[in-house]
Amino acid sequence: MTFDPLAIITAFGLIFLAELPDKTMFASLAMGTRMRPLYVWFGTSTAFIVHVAIAVGAGSLLGLLPDLAVKLVSAALFAFGAFVLLRSGSDDEDDEAGTRTVTGFWPVCTTAFMAVFISEWGDLTQITTANLAATNGWLPTAIGSAAALMSVSALALLVGRFIAKRVPLKTVQRIGGACMAALAAWTLVEAFAG
Repeated sequence: MTFDPLAIITAFGLIFLAELPDKTMFASLAMGTRMRPLYVWFGTSTAFIVHVAIAVGAGSLLGLLPDLAVKLVSAALFAFGAFVLLRSGSDDEDDEAGTRTVTGFWPVCTTAFMAVFISEWGDLTQITTANLAATNGWLPTAIGSAAALMSVSALALLVGRFIAKRVPLKTVQRIGGACMAALAAWTLVEAFAG
């Protein structure tokens, strides 16, 4: 397997856009208003790394299939991702941390870890990471995906309120959905052109 910087950038861009309008970004923002942001970030980042490892493992198993099958499954997953992003409205799931103030590194880190770990199962970013690992290799996908997820969490903790006031999340969802649809079409072309 070769180390492809373009695969890292692709994974980062797709996962970053898919995670921006996600409930875990709002969970990070909500937890950051009640708890120390750095502690929240360590907890969310740890949960994201675990989920990336699970998704990359699943994608690596998918990569053992014949090339045409992998491309068709990848196109279907990208199309599904586009569908989910383009049809999703404004789900008000932004308060997952509760109202209790939590202090101390381990309690905050554990709370943040559990909130993200539970909510990310079967999430669009996990499916996309598995899909990218099957086609682009596990290492660049893991690096790009983990960096994107951790960046979105940091962004939510640092400047989430500013973004929510200035950039409509529907716009981000539409851009992410259009990118996923384009990738689905591109993957289908690759599947039948080669």
